[in-house]
Formats: sequence, structure tokens, C-alpha cells
Amino acid sequence: MNTIIKDWQIVSVTEEDELIGHVLWGVVVDDMSCRFAKNDYVCTSNIVRINFDTQLITTSTKSLYQVLGEGSKSEIDKEDFELLRNGFSPQYIHQLRLASTGYLH
Repeated sequence: MNTIIKDWQIVSVTEEDELIGHVLWGVVVDDMSCRFAKNDYVCTSNIVRINFDTQLITTSTKSLYQVLGEGSKSEIDKEDFELLRNGFSPQYIHQLRLASTGYLH
């Protein structure tokens, strides 16, 4: 059983410049466990294993995710983690931060 993800990112979650962990964030292509609908976002628990040869990512809850295509890396602060869990992309969270500080153009 696994969930297939596209447009994925490995997100580093930090607090005061200290790494807390990494999660997978992306868009669902198919979910054999029936937890997610097609085109839903997913934000996983902490990543414990990445196999780049098979493109499989395992999380601390033993969920298995197959990633499609090239992914990317991003970073968010722990205080923004709930936004990530609620579907906001790391890039959108970054834009929200810029807007709240007045640096958005």
C-alpha cells in the first residue's frame, strides 16, 4: 500500500535555525490506502527513509509514499507548520511571511 505524490517537496522544519525534521509535502495522484482523494495535498509525518533509486519515502508512522518526477527542497519555521498541515505550500507560506513584514512587492 502506498500513496503516489507529484509536485513534491522535502520540507525542512526548523526552530530558531535548528533542524527539527523533514516532511514530505505534495499533491496526491493516487492513494491505495483511501486516505486521500486525487489532487488533495498531503503533508506527512517526519521522514525516516528516502530511497532515491525506487523513489519511495517512508515516514515515522510507517506510511509509504512514491514520488513522481523531480522534487524540490524547501524550509519553513516550526511556527508555520500548521499552515503546511492545512494545505498551504511552503512557497505560499513564504509569501505570507513577506506580506506580514511589508517586504512583498
